[in-house]
Amino acid sequence: VWGFKNRPMELDILANFEPELKKKIQQVGVIRKFQADDFLMKTGQSIRSAVLVTKGIIKVFREDDEGNEVFMYNLHPGEACAISMTCASRNLNSQIMAKALVDTEVLTIPVELMDEWAAKYKSWYQFVLETYRSRFEELLDTLDHIAFRNLDERLLWYLKQHQKSLKSNTIKVSFTDIATELNSSREVISRLMKKLAEKGHIKINKNQIEIIDLKTL
Repeated sequence: VWGFKNRPMELDILANFEPELKKKIQQVGVIRKFQADDFLMKTGQSIRSAVLVTKGIIKVFREDDEGNEVFMYNLHPGEACAISMTCASRNLNSQIMAKALVDTEVLTIPVELMDEWAAKYKSWYQFVLETYRSRFEELLDTLDHIAFRNLDERLLWYLKQHQKSLKSNTIKVSFTDIATELNSSREVISRLMKKLAEKGHIKINKNQIEIIDLKTL
């Protein structure tokens, strides 16, 4: 954990903010580092900061009492977690889980500054609104695929989403993980994946999937 002002950023997430607001963020913002598979948030956890991604990818999902997962959306560099903003500003505990898919860094902003900045800085107010809008649209897209598509279509969507997020044709994930996220069984996912492999769309390795061609599906 270290101060934001001492951290050279590969991505200038402050580019659209007013000069005065940039200085304030540099003064109070704190960078935190997470390794792949580390949890940033868990259900029931108290949230005291807004979270902006500066590097890496964060998976946001819900988990029931039996450990079943429902994928919500991924966060990429330059994006913020709308739920962290809502929970922090209203002093609520987290209702979601957030896990780093790869080595990740985030910028945290103290909750007590959220309302003040929204009232004082137009760029921050617009950033918060855009964050809510973007995450809502992503949730609608996820809901559409979960509720209205059959499992083979949902599997293709899952693979394409991860390919896009990771910017890689190699996805390090097990059939069990995929089954959990798609609320299916390992056996069913294994059967569907083998069909894709037989048709030359993917190549299956141990806990790793190589995407050959999904554009035609």
